[in-house]
Amino acid sequence: MKNLLLSALAISALALTGCIQDDDTPIIVEETTIINNNNSGSEGNADCITKTGGIALDETWTADNCYILDRKVVVQEGVTLTIEPGTIIKGTAGTGSLSSALIVARGGKLIAEGTATQPIIFTSVSDNIEIGSTSGTNLNENNIGLWGGVIVLGRASGSFAGNVTERQIEGIPASDSFGLYGPGDSPAVDDDNSGILKYVSIRHGGSLLGAENEINGLTLGSVGSGTTIDNVEVIGNKDDGIEFFGGTVNASNLLVWAVGDDALDVDEAYSGTIDNAVVVLGANSDHGLEIDGPEGTLNGACTINNLTMIGNGDVGSEYADYRSNAQASTNNVYAYGFGPSADVELDNDGVATNYNNGLVSFSNWQVVLPTGVNAAGDIFVNNGSVATPGYGTEATAVAQGSQTTGANTANLSWTYANTAGGLGF
Repeated sequence: MKNLLLSALAISALALTGCIQDDDTPIIVEETTIINNNNSGSEGNADCITKTGGIALDETWTADNCYILDRKVVVQEGVTLTIEPGTIIKGTAGTGSLSSALIVARGGKLIAEGTATQPIIFTSVSDNIEIGSTSGTNLNENNIGLWGGVIVLGRASGSFAGNVTERQIEGIPASDSFGLYGPGDSPAVDDDNSGILKYVSIRHGGSLLGAENEINGLTLGSVGSGTTIDNVEVIGNKDDGIEFFGGTVNASNLLVWAVGDDALDVDEAYSGTIDNAVVVLGANSDHGLEIDGPEGTLNGACTINNLTMIGNGDVGSEYADYRSNAQASTNNVYAYGFGPSADVELDNDGVATNYNNGLVSFSNWQVVLPTGVNAAGDIFVNNGSVATPGYGTEATAVAQGSQTTGANTANLSWTYANTAGGLGF
């Protein structure tokens, strides 16, 4: 049995007890506590390295260890955290201020570049996955909210209520300044680079911070186009799968399975492109897409191309909801497996007006009609009083398997969701 070891960095961090709030919530401290622990008491967690607080110096997490996020771990401004392919990171259980998360603060970088055969895996300490494996045996997609999630923040543009220039990210208490995103007092940096997330699997997250306030699987706040988001899956998250708050980052090859709210959520004039994505709704899912628009005077529209949405039958989830001044172009979509009440909804007069003005647009949707639905256009519903001539004509009905549009699912054959969910990619 190994002895408990504290590095010199850890001793420095422990000395900074004045930087910890009364509820023991880690805020930005000077260094990170590092504990080598062979007595975790949980199968698959032996020889894990526990991290808590702020990362103040560049460091690398290696695949021959696993890492435990004890509450919030923050990659501080000017610091780069590199995670090797095949590395497993586990978040501790806890709600409120004790929720665990990996947070990349503005000016920090996360280089998490896995491979198709060695993805980087974020999961719960309850997961019995072991070093060198890509899955455990004791959890499935219905195990949700067991830890927090991954949050990346930047200085790119966003359209915020009141035309403020920075916001506190959803899921982080206002007292924690590392939760700020947006340009602040400096000019926006739309090509801001927060690092690389590639071949990353995020599982079983979304712990509760308060009423109606859970952490998303992957949260991106004002992340710039210099950042790479490619081949990322989110499985079994209690809240949204991936949420974009402003920013200009492009994201490709995404898969979201069995989350408790919306699969892909867009807010605050996110203006990047999402390309080649698969949404698989579960028993507790809400929308495949939730698209919100600018909240300030700055406008910005996103583009979603090559999307496959797989519904959950008669559970009551929806294809998509375009709300609150939404501005987006959604193209080349294939959807099947939804119930007869599911719709693609324009939520109000403002969104309906945006559709008429070309700020909300659709092209080349192919839909497998649910039982009782007679035409593809019938799933396109305008809840506003402003007429939208032509709305819904962008869609055609197809037989399942005969589609000529949607995602290239072969790109996502590496995912745990493909294997565990039997998706056949």
